[in-house]
Amino acid sequence: MTDIRLIKLTKSYGASRAVDNVELHIRDGEFFSLLGPSGCGKSTTLRMIAGFVDPSDGRIWLGEDDVTQRPPEQRNIGIVFQNYAIFPHMDVAANVAFGLRMRKVAKAEIGRKVEAVLAQVGLTGYGERYARQLSGGEQQRVALARVLVTQPRILLLDEPLSALDKNMREEMKFWIKDLQRSLGITTVYVTHDQDEALTMSDRIGVMQRSRLVQVGTPEDIYERPETLFVTSFIGHSNLIDVEIATVSERRCRVRFGGTEFEARAGEGVEVQRGAKLVVRPENVLIDGQALPPGVVPFPAKILSETYQGPIVRYRLAVGGAEIVAERQNQIHQPRFAPGASVLAGWDPGRCEALAV
Repeated sequence: MTDIRLIKLTKSYGASRAVDNVELHIRDGEFFSLLGPSGCGKSTTLRMIAGFVDPSDGRIWLGEDDVTQRPPEQRNIGIVFQNYAIFPHMDVAANVAFGLRMRKVAKAEIGRKVEAVLAQVGLTGYGERYARQLSGGEQQRVALARVLVTQPRILLLDEPLSALDKNMREEMKFWIKDLQRSLGITTVYVTHDQDEALTMSDRIGVMQRSRLVQVGTPEDIYERPETLFVTSFIGHSNLIDVEIATVSERRCRVRFGGTEFEARAGEGVEVQRGAKLVVRPENVLIDGQALPPGVVPFPAKILSETYQGPIVRYRLAVGGAEIVAERQNQIHQPRFAPGASVLAGWDPGRCEALAV
């Protein structure tokens, strides 16, 4: 059982804080992603867990062990970087065996373990090939095999898909998740790509300016963002200026376009204080005549239509604001030309008011 606990973890470089007071519990066997823009502190956090960077303050626990002061080689952690770091002068088998040789494992045992881990990552028969003979995805699998063969208790992945093309990234993110699930190994994955984080993770920690600003499941992060930063960084949202009429616990009533309706209330939302209503484009419904029961309707005008293959994107004028709606490109869905008058609206349960 190996969970990870970060307690008030901080890293300062002079007066600048790269990581600021991070409190986090990553569960045993969990696939956890640290997500955020460049420079937010996610890779520094990962490197502190690995032992490559010393914290300025705070503690790091792996299971029952406080490893804050331990060097990397005493933490039993495997880490894969974005450049894979495969030795070009060694074949695949020698690359995978490198860590075992450094641990002075018996030669016969090395051969058995290398063969087993190559089968595990789908590279049986690749032992005599060199890096120049491998695709990007195959090189990534070699890098993973080299880590997994040492049987680490924690797996750390630092943007491992960034060097791959789009199609290969799509393939590899599912492969990595399936492998992690089959192994049951606690995994921390650093990325700036929201699609990777949403697809692969059991939970996500979003970082902004060296701080951890929200932790939750992919659905929590996408459907219930707690700050305007999380809203804008994860997917696209309509941010609509609204007035707050009442607030009760985590619910509120908002006024927009001459209509008052209920919405979820984020932290800090107050009556007579500025707020933004967050509505995802896929949750904006449009129709020429009527909307389903329970949807708050508004008269709207189509400003533009953009065909994007699987979806059609509409820009609308609604209640004095411009918003975006996205619809699946399906044969039964009507299309609307610019200038058309329609009804637009959304389910109050699928929107949230956030303090400005």
